[in-house]
Amino acid sequence: MTARGLIAIPLMAAASLAQAADSSVAHPQAWPAAHSPAAITDAGTERAIDAILRRLTLEQKVGQVIQGDISSITPADLARYPVGSILAGGNSGPYGDERADAAKWLKLVNEYRAASVKAGAGIPILFGVDAVHGHSNLPGATIFPHNVGLGAAHDPALIKRIGAATAAEVSGSGIEWTFAPTLAVPQDLRWGRAYEGYSSDPAVVASYSRAMVEGLQGPLRAGQPLAADKVAASAKHFLADGGTDGGKDQGDAKIGESELVRLHAQGYPPAIDAGALTVMASFSSWNGAKNHGNRTLLTDVLKHRMGFEGLVVGDWNGHGQVAGCSPTDCAASINAGLDLYMAPDSWKGLFDSTLREVRDGTIPMARLDDAVRRILRVKYKLGLMGPRPVTRGNVAAVGAQAHLDIAREAVAKSLVLLKNNGSVLPIRAGAKVLITGPGADSMAMQAGGWTITWQGTDTTAADFPKGRTIGRAIADAVAQAGGKAAFAGEASEGKPPEGKPDVAVVVFGEPPYAEFQGDVTSLAFDARNGELDLLKSLKAQGVPVVAVFLSGRPLFVGPELNLADAFVAAWQPGSQGQGVADVLVARKNGKPARDFTGTLSFDWPRDGRAPMIDPLFKVGYGLSYARPASVGRVNEDAGVDVSSKLAESTFIRAGKVIEPWRLGLDSVVTARSVDLTAQEDGRQFTWSGKGDFALDGPAVDMKRQLNGGFALRLDWRIDSKGSGPVTVAFGGVRLNLGAVPGPVGKVATLRIPLTCFTALGAKIEAIGSPLRVGATEGFSATIRDARVEGVGETYPCPPSAG
Repeated sequence: MTARGLIAIPLMAAASLAQAADSSVAHPQAWPAAHSPAAITDAGTERAIDAILRRLTLEQKVGQVIQGDISSITPADLARYPVGSILAGGNSGPYGDERADAAKWLKLVNEYRAASVKAGAGIPILFGVDAVHGHSNLPGATIFPHNVGLGAAHDPALIKRIGAATAAEVSGSGIEWTFAPTLAVPQDLRWGRAYEGYSSDPAVVASYSRAMVEGLQGPLRAGQPLAADKVAASAKHFLADGGTDGGKDQGDAKIGESELVRLHAQGYPPAIDAGALTVMASFSSWNGAKNHGNRTLLTDVLKHRMGFEGLVVGDWNGHGQVAGCSPTDCAASINAGLDLYMAPDSWKGLFDSTLREVRDGTIPMARLDDAVRRILRVKYKLGLMGPRPVTRGNVAAVGAQAHLDIAREAVAKSLVLLKNNGSVLPIRAGAKVLITGPGADSMAMQAGGWTITWQGTDTTAADFPKGRTIGRAIADAVAQAGGKAAFAGEASEGKPPEGKPDVAVVVFGEPPYAEFQGDVTSLAFDARNGELDLLKSLKAQGVPVVAVFLSGRPLFVGPELNLADAFVAAWQPGSQGQGVADVLVARKNGKPARDFTGTLSFDWPRDGRAPMIDPLFKVGYGLSYARPASVGRVNEDAGVDVSSKLAESTFIRAGKVIEPWRLGLDSVVTARSVDLTAQEDGRQFTWSGKGDFALDGPAVDMKRQLNGGFALRLDWRIDSKGSGPVTVAFGGVRLNLGAVPGPVGKVATLRIPLTCFTALGAKIEAIGSPLRVGATEGFSATIRDARVEGVGETYPCPPSAG
């Protein structure tokens, strides 16, 4: 796809860039101009804000610029700390319930709202949530395809309808702000958030940004709030989170300013012109400078050149990564142009330090007042202020049939047909069909991350009773067309229950993940669930195979592509698997409800090497029933060793130590491979005296893991007690777990928040020893997996860490 429609960069500005002495200093004249609509700053609202600023105490002003998460702040806390905003992160649910319904969300929001009005000079809190593909924290909501799939639809009008439906459901639970849309332009698909980007083509992102903002917010009108079924949008993440070196999340975009503008800035002017009320700063850096502290980007470019009049919010403790800052102390971010700190678990310390720094002049009062003005401006546009506040809370909107219908349409339009040799698709009416594969009945795999929980790993079909898994939806469609479907779920056996099928549908792909939990080191699909053996078995029986591939990005699948007669890139389609069946299965009249219309919005790799040089299928590729073509045999050599991926945050997997980590044993500790839940999937350690085993390797910076609820996780079984305590160390800090840290003889999971170690001095920026376990004579334990994972701040520290 061409870059038609991109905003031109002045040649003189580009020339001056080449002469810039500091590669992380932006030159506003090199950037596209834009401006928030005049309706965001009508004179009457500004006068009202002037009056409020005159009567607020310093404590109340400071409170307005801080946002806490529901897992660490209560409504009662607002009496002492008049925090101006609340969020519910990916692992946070009302009253600790991750599966709370809309009514419970509404109750919680109203409790915070009432407490804030009472404590904060009558100013209500602003409540935000990550509704990034529908109201995805909420069971029963409509879950749309992730952005990687929506980009393949190439349909801005559809995006606007999805925005409107999402807004209605978010507002229906009483919430008025979503942290969406993501306007990243992913250039390296190893990035764990690549699925949050619509396309690698900035023109596609630019065409979608306006549409999504208009869908979420509706038009801005002077002196009038948004409608009750609309919510504030947040254009994110400013800037170049999709352009970091090596595709590393929260990494560094080592690129020139012209490339930064040409590729990564194009979605923001349309969003700002459409009235986006908020912009979220990126965790990432530009040429070594963290965006949360880059004044030339946040103030000179975003607020001045692009004329953004709303509020700039930070990402989860992202201010703490700025040089000289910590999560509880960072004047540099607000001075750079940040208006609202996202301080989920650091809000209390940040309140105290910010108050002190305003008093001593480190933070100018004019800067604080400007930040508060922008926050109040957004609260007015949302109808939170004034004598007649807008009332949200239409719980009936959550999972409404009209929204489900849009999602089903979006699923169908997002599918990309990569191969259909022999016209295996559509599945003919009356056919006998085997449906199998690890993704056939997995709502977690088809919904992906940011679904119910942050990583989305425990999402089930029961969470979305109005949804349908892909396999069940195909089985329903086959039966309606007079055929028979043998549903095998996750079975690896190729034979169906009733003889040889006419065709087999194998659904497989990536497990769910979010953020840098999904960072990978190559573009090769890592088949771990017997997918290849299943495909080979079916082919050996002469059964035609339709592969439905679930993924958050294009991946090298050479062997799987060759074994399949038809191959469909289904991305992460969300809750409405019926949209897949609408395209794959013919009705009784011999035709499916829809043809394939989706085309790639990212290149598809020819091998597993990154960055991608010579794609197998380029942006814009996609077959259909109306446009058939035969695909020849493709390369099966990934070009990389998939089994030895660099694993910065995975130390032991299925009992095996993962590169680059090395296992060291004291003389009193022995280790051997044993069966835990599968053949040799555990490593058993036995102590004959007091000593340790340790994993060591290169010094890895894990500072970014402190931005959220990350924990050291051990999946293990304690086989026998020792004569003394068991200790676990991370980064040189040792915690005492007591004599028996869990049940004996049963597989269990131990999670220790990383903050437990850092509070005692662990140097998180240079972890060379991520795991050391100490015990005494008689202790024995079998470890299956050991890693750092994002789990939320819901787990306590061991008593010795207190």
